[in-house]
Amino acid sequence: MDAPAIETAGLIKTFGDNRAVDGVDLTVPPGTVYGLLGPNGAGKTTVVRMLATLLRPDGGQARVFGRDVVREADAVRSRVSLTGQYASVDEDLTGAENLVLLARLLGHSKAQARERAAQLLAAFGLTEAADRQVKKYSGGMRRRIDIGASILNTPDLLFLDEPTTGLDPRSRNQVWDIVRIVVANGTTVLLTTQYLDEADQLAGRIAVIDHGKVIAEGTPGQLKSSIGAGTVHVRLRDAAQRPAAERILAEVLGSAVQQESDPVALTARAEAEPAARALARLTEADIAVDNFSLGQPSLDEVFLALTDRPAGAKPSVAAAEGAVA
Repeated sequence: MDAPAIETAGLIKTFGDNRAVDGVDLTVPPGTVYGLLGPNGAGKTTVVRMLATLLRPDGGQARVFGRDVVREADAVRSRVSLTGQYASVDEDLTGAENLVLLARLLGHSKAQARERAAQLLAAFGLTEAADRQVKKYSGGMRRRIDIGASILNTPDLLFLDEPTTGLDPRSRNQVWDIVRIVVANGTTVLLTTQYLDEADQLAGRIAVIDHGKVIAEGTPGQLKSSIGAGTVHVRLRDAAQRPAAERILAEVLGSAVQQESDPVALTARAEAEPAARALARLTEADIAVDNFSLGQPSLDEVFLALTDRPAGAKPSVAAAEGAVA
């Protein structure tokens, strides 16, 4: 059988007194998108940097396609590519000039470099911007040119470290489409993200990381079912009735009720039978309900259940220092 694209056992990395990665075990099959999900400072980028041979582990083992990242670093580098959190192309050059320059550095002839640059610019919708300086690109265009630069020579494994941070929804969708194209052509992608919808959209399997540890792993569906309850979504007709509705839901469901940013919306974890009783109680209390639904929890709710804090919560000072180190 083919070796896993990534295999780690007890992977550890420390920065001073902070253990940024604390015994991470991962197995990533080839030809898939595997998500590392967690808040800032969780240890995601540190894991990627060790797997990409940019950092030496302090403990444990890590292999990429069967090659040890420490003892066989050159063999690993020949099969991987990394796109970091920020665009690494030269902003004073045009998009085409960046790709041609990098292709030449990778050993392509002048003609091959121009041909490959043109292919990628067309594939990523950048042909019209090919002769424009990158510093005049939008954020989404910069990310696309950066990913294009990462696959000038098609890698077996592509590390995408928070590729859509700071992008607008349209640009995020464009980057997602690029990721799907890359994987369809046979490349394995290790995606780190703090966006739960991004992991849900792209990853076949997800490892949830918090404080340097893997606290859950599985498909998005398995993670959602692991917390053992669905989610009730309630939308009221009158915002003034929300406090009363919140008290009734908490009493009947026996779980915490979350107030959404929408002033007439509430959510809570619940099974089907208690949810039906809650709706009946709201009706008895003359609380007008415009929408009441019971569905599978979101990954955000899974993360909250696993960590007792939302995915966007700020990390501790020590964790943040470790992430920067």
